[in-house]
Amino acid sequence: MHGRVKIKTTAQQEEEKKKEREKKLKIYIAARDACFSKRREGVCDEEALQLTQQLLSSNPDFATLWNYRREILMHLETVKDEDEVQKVYEAELLFLESCLKVNPKSYGSWYHRGWVSARLPRPNWARELSLCDRCLSLDDRNFHCWDYRRMVVKSFGVPVDQELGFTDRLIGSNFSNYSSWHYRSTLLPLLHPESPEPPSPCREASHFSPPPSPQTHSHRVCEEQLLKEYELVQNAFFTDPNDQSAWFYYRWLLGRAEREEMISCVYVSRDEERVAVAFSRPVNAQSVGLLLVLDGQPQRVEWRTVHPRFKHSPVWICDLPPGTISDITNEHNLTVHWTEKHIHRDCALYTGRAESWCRDSATNQELFRSELSVEKTSVLQSELQSCNQLQELEPLNKWCLLTIILLMRALDPLGYEKETLAHFLTLKDVDSMRSGYYSDLCSKFMIENTILKMEYAEVRVFSITDKNLTTLCHLDQLLLVTHINLSSNRLERLPPQFAMLQCLQVLEADNNIIGNLEGVHHLPKLEEVLLKNNNISTLADLRPLTSCPKLKRLDLRGNPVTQTANIATDLAELLPSVTDLLL
Repeated sequence: MHGRVKIKTTAQQEEEKKKEREKKLKIYIAARDACFSKRREGVCDEEALQLTQQLLSSNPDFATLWNYRREILMHLETVKDEDEVQKVYEAELLFLESCLKVNPKSYGSWYHRGWVSARLPRPNWARELSLCDRCLSLDDRNFHCWDYRRMVVKSFGVPVDQELGFTDRLIGSNFSNYSSWHYRSTLLPLLHPESPEPPSPCREASHFSPPPSPQTHSHRVCEEQLLKEYELVQNAFFTDPNDQSAWFYYRWLLGRAEREEMISCVYVSRDEERVAVAFSRPVNAQSVGLLLVLDGQPQRVEWRTVHPRFKHSPVWICDLPPGTISDITNEHNLTVHWTEKHIHRDCALYTGRAESWCRDSATNQELFRSELSVEKTSVLQSELQSCNQLQELEPLNKWCLLTIILLMRALDPLGYEKETLAHFLTLKDVDSMRSGYYSDLCSKFMIENTILKMEYAEVRVFSITDKNLTTLCHLDQLLLVTHINLSSNRLERLPPQFAMLQCLQVLEADNNIIGNLEGVHHLPKLEEVLLKNNNISTLADLRPLTSCPKLKRLDLRGNPVTQTANIATDLAELLPSVTDLLL
C-alpha cells in the first residue's frame, strides 16, 4: 500500500472539525470575557476597540459589544482632535461594511452605522447613498437598508424627484418589491400634493431653498398624478396577477384622505338635560379643550365618554345642571367650542321641542368615499373594465376580486351592492382561510350602504337584517337613531361602541348568536330590547341592561338563560323597571 495518499475517514474529519470549533470557541470566550472585564473597569482604550472588533467581525449581532464600542468611541472623541476623530469614524465605517457582508440584515450593524454617520465631523452622505444602492441591488427587500436610506436621504437633502426616480428603477427591474412600492407611496404626496399650502405672507419661500426632502410634510396625491399611477400599477398586476405587492399599492391609490377634523354633530335633550357631541375622529375631550356655551354663558360641565372602556372616543356627553333647559317654554342656544382646533358648532333648542341637533349628513360629507371628478370617474370605470377582463382570465385570483370590489365602492357603492355581495361570496370560497376577514369587510360595506340609505330617506330608523353581519362599525354615525333592527345576522356581541347610540329607544337583535351586551351601557332612552334566539347564557350577561333606566320590555325567548332556575324572579330583581318580560 506504499505510495498511496491516506484518505481520512468521515469520523476523522468530523473529529478535526469539532476540535477546530472548540479552539475557536475558547478564543472567542476569552476575548468576550476580556471585553466584559475592561468594561466593568471602565477602560476605553484602543485595545478594547480591537477586542470588540475581533468579536463583532464574526458575530455582528452582539448588542452589548456595540454598546461598549460606542462608549469607547465617545471617549476617544474627548482625547482626539477633529481630524483624528474623522479618521477613527471613517475606519469604523469600513469595519461596518465587513460586518454587513457577514450579515446584511444585522440590526446592530445598521444601527451603529447610523450612529457613526450622525457623529462624523464631515460625513460623506453621497458614499452612504451609494452603499444603500449597492445593498438594495443585492436584496431589494432589506428593510434595515431602507430605514438607513431614509435617514441618509433626510440628512443629505436628496430631492424627492430623485428618490422617486430610484423607485422607478427598482420597480422596473422587479415588480414584486413591497419596499419600493411603499417608499413610492411616501414620496408622491410630497412631490405631487393634492392641495399645496400657499406660502405664508410672513414666510415666503426663498429662491435658494433646497428641494423638499422626504419626511418633511404630508398631503394626498393630486388627481393628475394618481391617474398616471393607475396605469403604472396596472402594468404590474397584468404582468403577474398573483403577485400581491402591486395590488397592495393599488389599494392605497384607491384610498381616500383622512376626514377633515371637525365637530360633526351636536345633540341636546331636554328630558335628560344632556348634550352629546360627535367628532370626525376619536378624541380625548378632557385634553383637547371642549367648551360648552349656553345662551352666551360658559358652562362648567364634566365631559365623559359613552363607555368607561374609552379614553378616546368620537362621541362625548355631558349633563347640564338640573333645571337648566328642562322648561319646554324656553328657547336656548348652545355652542360647542373645540378650542384646540379653533372650531365651533351651534345648536338651537326651540320652544316646544324636547330635543334638537345640528349635524352634517353622511351623504354631504362623502363619508365613505372620495368625491370623484368626471375624469377620475372615467378612469376608474376603465380600470374596473380592465380588472373584469383580468378576472375572466384569472377567475380564482383573490387580489383581482378584492380590487373589483374596491373599485365598485369608489364608483357607486349602492349601485354595485348586489355585485359586491356576489364577489364576496366568491372570495370566501377562493380564499377560505381569510373568510372571517372578508365577512367583516363585507359587514362594514353593508353598514355603510345602510347609513347612506337612511340618510337619503331622512329617517332615524336603522335596519339591516338577514345580511350575515359579523361585526358592527361606524356606530358614531348612529348617534341620532331611535330604532335599530339587527335581526337574523351572525353577531356575537354588542361592542362598547354601541353605547354611542344615545337616542336609541328600540333594539331588535333577534336570531343572532349574541352572548355579550357590553355596549348596552347607559342608554338613557332605551325602552325595548328584543333578543329572541340568541346566546345569552347567564344572568351576568344581562347586567349591562341595569344601566338603562327606561327599559320596559325585554324578550329573551330561545336563549339558554331562560332554562335557569328561578330566572323570572331573578330578572324581576335585577331589572325592576321591566314590566313586559318574555321568556
